[in-house]
Amino acid sequence: MIDRRKFLASAAAMPGYFAAPRDRRNVLFISIDDLNDWIGCLGGHPDVKTPNLDRLAGRGVLFTNAHCAAPLCNPSRASLMTGVLPSASGVYQNNQPMRRSRVLADAVTLPQHLRTHGYSMTGGGKIYHGAFPDPPSWDEYFPSQQQNQPLNPEPPKLPANGIPNTAHFDWSGLDARVEEMGDYKTAEWVRARLAKRHDRPFFLGCGIYKPHLPWYVPRRFFEMYPADKVTLPEVKADDLDDVPEAGRRMAKPDGDHAKVIKHGQWRKAVQGYLASITFADEMVGRVLDGLEDGPNAGDTSVVLWSDHGWHLGEKLHWRKFSLWEEATHNVLMVASPWAGKAGTRCDRTVSLSDIYPTVTDLCGVPAKGGVAGRSLLPLMRNPKAEWRHAALTTYGRGNHSVRTERWRYIRYAGGAEELYDRMADAMEWRNLAGKEGYEEVKAELRRALPAADEAPSPVGKVAPGIHD
Repeated sequence: MIDRRKFLASAAAMPGYFAAPRDRRNVLFISIDDLNDWIGCLGGHPDVKTPNLDRLAGRGVLFTNAHCAAPLCNPSRASLMTGVLPSASGVYQNNQPMRRSRVLADAVTLPQHLRTHGYSMTGGGKIYHGAFPDPPSWDEYFPSQQQNQPLNPEPPKLPANGIPNTAHFDWSGLDARVEEMGDYKTAEWVRARLAKRHDRPFFLGCGIYKPHLPWYVPRRFFEMYPADKVTLPEVKADDLDDVPEAGRRMAKPDGDHAKVIKHGQWRKAVQGYLASITFADEMVGRVLDGLEDGPNAGDTSVVLWSDHGWHLGEKLHWRKFSLWEEATHNVLMVASPWAGKAGTRCDRTVSLSDIYPTVTDLCGVPAKGGVAGRSLLPLMRNPKAEWRHAALTTYGRGNHSVRTERWRYIRYAGGAEELYDRMADAMEWRNLAGKEGYEEVKAELRRALPAADEAPSPVGKVAPGIHD
């Protein structure tokens, strides 16, 4: 158990944050869309500026090796909020409403479980996939229970980057005030609730939409990253040569990557992503300031996560939609007065599926049966504690990645495989699956694969203007 006196003594060195906690255990639940590991405290990109994410990591536990259950928004978020993996629910794609899954139709989400134990449930922005909000999870939502994301301004001429036929795969600085941005409106709505004393413990969701495409943010964020000076990802031109055909189909090197190169937009695209990250970071900072300045800081755990990673040319691929590190690795940090030492880094392999049981533990409520993950409290208390659990990521029925501290193993529905020794090959450039001497390694990693894959659940109508 954590020594409460030592914790409070360390917290006292950080004015306004974590005053002496009371019995009420609130949760500020912050999600960020499409954010990979390009934040300062994870060292994912040398140019990035994320002072607010870095300060939150410095006040809690940063899980440096966290991975998503699925490398796309809807199945990742459905799994996180229900505790049911995609392979068990059949929700594999963005067009499958979780409540149409036979497994998730009556699933008790994390907010619903906490509500049964006296919590109020409010939120704003993108927590669930934008096309399929879940009104049963919330008592109140901003902008509404039907539209979870405020609208954003756009450039006067589209596409702004000059690449034709790429829909919202676009980027540009905006001649707009930050106050006009949807994420700003969400952050301010959340700040207003953090400024109030509540008569019940609360679960307050704050969904930040950027750096999701399109990368349109006020111009000053672009100016922080001059395009001619941005650092491009390290890419191997023949990286897909030892990848099975199933992996190459996911990468689609003749798609986005070929267009970006043809139109000379690689540096400007990276500029747009970095600018959008720093914009999102500023919104997180506004929310954290609201917590620190209000009456709830002493009894509120902050749980911040991103739903998956993002490629910017690695494996000759863009966007998420793959089973490699760039798509599965995401941000996860927890700052709580109840567990964990400020500034702790944990390198154990964990999953977004672990969030559900972790939050119930932090709140001191009974655990929900049937959830896939495991509470991270043991690792918050001792980041080097034994942890023999792999992270499973699924993209489409039967396609899985198993990630441990040393290995990544990919098994496609047709049986093709990839294996990477990340201790020797952190870029995942050398596929060892067909090499001699790795059969025992692969056999061990296969033990983490699901025994069966649920049939895909029904698709639903996606509202106009909702992106992936």
